[in-house]
Amino acid sequence: MEKKILAAVDGSPYTLNQINYLGRLFADVDDLKFDFIRIVSADSLPPGTEWMDELDKMSMLPPQARKKLTRSHQFMKEIPRQLSRRGIKPEQITTSVRLARNGIANDLVHEARKGLYDALFVGRRGIGKIGELVMGSVSMSILEKCFQVPVWVVDGDFNSRKFFVPVDGTLHCLRAVDHLAYILQGNLSAEITLFHSKAMLANKNIDPLEVFFPQWGEEWSREHLAGPEAIFHGPEQILRENGFPMEKITRLEKKTGLDPARDIVKLAIKMNEGTIVMGRRSPADPKGIMRGVSDRVMSAAEHVAVWLVC
Repeated sequence: MEKKILAAVDGSPYTLNQINYLGRLFADVDDLKFDFIRIVSADSLPPGTEWMDELDKMSMLPPQARKKLTRSHQFMKEIPRQLSRRGIKPEQITTSVRLARNGIANDLVHEARKGLYDALFVGRRGIGKIGELVMGSVSMSILEKCFQVPVWVVDGDFNSRKFFVPVDGTLHCLRAVDHLAYILQGNLSAEITLFHSKAMLANKNIDPLEVFFPQWGEEWSREHLAGPEAIFHGPEQILRENGFPMEKITRLEKKTGLDPARDIVKLAIKMNEGTIVMGRRSPADPKGIMRGVSDRVMSAAEHVAVWLVC
């Protein structure tokens, strides 16, 4: 089955970080398709034009907005050339430019759901010392709204093909591993660290087996998600069944501080693990006074990519 990634770009220099990231991870991997989309704000259009035909809307744009649209089309033509230099074939890449209908973030989330994409991939401009405030309104809004489709966020440019996967025996954690295993089928350059935090504030409650039955079945769940090593064994089995080589998987268990989110970010950066892959709770799930671990990881992570899977 062909895997599809919707990559949202904005024409800024930070788009190069996304291009470098995809080339580094997926060069010579043929079963991935990348649809790059640039949604241009239509703030200069009068109210009531949201659902007009694209050509009609363009005819109403002021000259400055038309220039922006033209530059966007020119910019998008460069993406296949850049990716082909990094080992991704032109036939794996499509590009499109559209005017916003309901706002850039809303349009991207809608497109990701409608197109049945395996992930929505965005960049951000760094969080610096004041955290989420400069994360970028579009990427922040996407994270707040997109739960049906996994979201990949890359921050900065770095050289790593390693994946850091926190595991804790919960359903959303195993779904994150399942997503990673599916994406990495046939990828021979990746390495995976399965990390279990024993920090004081880490989750100590493993989900009951019955929670896993609808997705993995009762027999499989009882065989691979029970026993003293279930936190590691279940994820390893999913990776094994998807053809990922066991010699490229490492187990890591540490108790280094109070907060598992801080452990995750600090260890990932220290070990040059370029991508953190995490499950996250749906909006309906309680997160407690400190928010979810994935929220705190996303707030603290710099110069690393984070994949969030609900």
